[in-house]
Amino acid sequence: MKQHDYKAIITWTGNTGNGTADYRGYERSHEISIPGKPIIPASSDPSFRGDKSRYNPEEMLVASLSSCHMLWYLHLCSVAGVVVLEYSDEATGIMTETADGGGYFKEVTLRPKVTLADNTMIAKANELHHEANKKCFIANSVNFPVLHRPVCLAGK
Repeated sequence: MKQHDYKAIITWTGNTGNGTADYRGYERSHEISIPGKPIIPASSDPSFRGDKSRYNPEEMLVASLSSCHMLWYLHLCSVAGVVVLEYSDEATGIMTETADGGGYFKEVTLRPKVTLADNTMIAKANELHHEANKKCFIANSVNFPVLHRPVCLAGK
């Protein structure tokens, strides 16, 4: 097996002067950095005292699943001779909070909208979403269902 290693640096930037001395006295703001790449401004979800103008971990998990699926899908289409002209996804995730303050994702639904060059390839294009789901590294790493509701169209 081949192993790939990844590194992310998380730096808390929300100390307003007294650290975490008071639960309401600090910001959840932080930065996600990876050497050589732009910094991602992050926070917690606004429901958890976060900054709504920054990305939160829950959104990034949904985006990560969507991105991984798209990249595998485009690869599989290319190999299968399915020409994709456009691809977009309006992915959503459902997270449930538990009584103890924790929580978990119940599911994520991907809604890829794909425009193809050839209408005779629509069935094959739809089938490749299932294969992309099987290959996606992120989908294979989560313990909740990743559902797919693709729409494939032909031409522009």
